[in-house]
Amino acid sequence: MDIPPLAGKIAALSLGALPWSYALNHVSALSHPLGLALVSALILGLLFVAIYSLSPGEIYYDPLYAVFAVFAFTSVVDLLIALQEDGYAVGFMEFFTKEGEPYLRTAHGVFICYWDGTVHYLLYLAMAGAIHRRKRYRNLGLYWLGSFIMSILVFLPGNILGKYSSEIRPAFFLAIPYVLVLCWAGTRVFNQSRAPTCCTADVVQEEQRKGILRRPVDLALVIYLTLAGFFTLFRGLVVLDCPTDACFVYIYQYEPYLQDPVAYPKVQMLVYMFYVLPFFGLAAYALIFPGCSWLPDWALVFAGAVGQAQFSHMGASMHVRTPFTYRVPDDAWACFFGCNLLYALGPHLLAFRCLWRPAFFLRPPPGPLDRHKKDH
Repeated sequence: MDIPPLAGKIAALSLGALPWSYALNHVSALSHPLGLALVSALILGLLFVAIYSLSPGEIYYDPLYAVFAVFAFTSVVDLLIALQEDGYAVGFMEFFTKEGEPYLRTAHGVFICYWDGTVHYLLYLAMAGAIHRRKRYRNLGLYWLGSFIMSILVFLPGNILGKYSSEIRPAFFLAIPYVLVLCWAGTRVFNQSRAPTCCTADVVQEEQRKGILRRPVDLALVIYLTLAGFFTLFRGLVVLDCPTDACFVYIYQYEPYLQDPVAYPKVQMLVYMFYVLPFFGLAAYALIFPGCSWLPDWALVFAGAVGQAQFSHMGASMHVRTPFTYRVPDDAWACFFGCNLLYALGPHLLAFRCLWRPAFFLRPPPGPLDRHKKDH
C-alpha cells in the first residue's frame, strides 16, 4: 500500500489552532458554557469557509478534503488539551475544559486527545494529501473510520453514564454534527474503489486449495482470535459483576480500573463484547474458509478501533488522574501490559496479513461449468 504524501496546506492551516486557542483562553465571555458552544461552532464554520476559498478544486474532487481539514484543526486543539492537562502547556485550553467539556480532564479524556492529536492528525494530513494528488486513500480511511467510531462509542455514553453526567454542557451537543459527518464520511470511504490486486486466477485457486494446516500464519491468527475472544468475553463478564472467583480476583488484582466510576472502562469492555467479539469469530471463519472478500476491509476498521481503544484504556489505567485505588497494581503491571498489548497488536497483524497476501480472500474465479452456464 502506497503511503500518500502529507498535505502541507492543511498542516499550516491546522496550526492556526495555537494562536486561536491562546487568544480565546483570555476572553471573559467564554466563561459561560452557552457562549463557549456558540463561539466553537462559529470558529468551525469560519474554518470551513477558509478551506473552501483556499482549495475549491480539492473539495470539488472529494468533499472529504474539507472534513479532513476541519478535523485536523480540532486534532491540534485536542493535542493542546492533553498537553495542558499533563502540565506540558499552559494558557491554551483551560476555558474549554472548565466550561465546555470538563470530562476531557479525566485520564480517558486525556488519552483520547493524545490519540486524536497524533494518530488521527497524521491520518488527516495523509488522506488530504492523497486527495490533493488524486491518489487512493481507502485503506487509511477505513483505519481512521474504525478508530473514530470506537472513540465516539465509548466517550459519549461514558460521559452520560459516568460520574460526569451532571457536568454535561452545551458544547457536548457539538458531537451531533460530528456523528452525522462521520456516517456520511464512512459511506464515502466504503464506496471508494479498491486498489487493484496483482493476483491471477491461478494464484487465487492455488491459495484457496490450501487447508488451514498448510497456512501457519493463518493458523496462528485463528488461535489468537480464539484466545482474544475468550479474553473479551471474560472482561465483559467482569464489568457485568460476574460473581465467580476468577472475575473477583481479576478486577481487584489485575485491572481495578474497570471499577472506576467514570464508566469509560465499563463501556469499553461492553463495546468489545458486543461488537469486537463477534468480529473475532467471523474473522476466524474467514481465515479457514476461502472467498470471504469482506475481511480485508473490516480487518482495517477493527484494527483502528482496537488500536484507539487499547491506547486509551492502557494509558488511563496507569495515569495519575486515575485514583490510586483504580490504577494497575505494581505487581500486576507486566501481566496487564503484556495482555493488553497483544490484544492491541493482533487486529493489526490480521489487517497486515489481509493486505499482504489477499488471494485467499478474493472471490474464487468461475470454473468451467460456471462459464458454460453463463455462455448459454
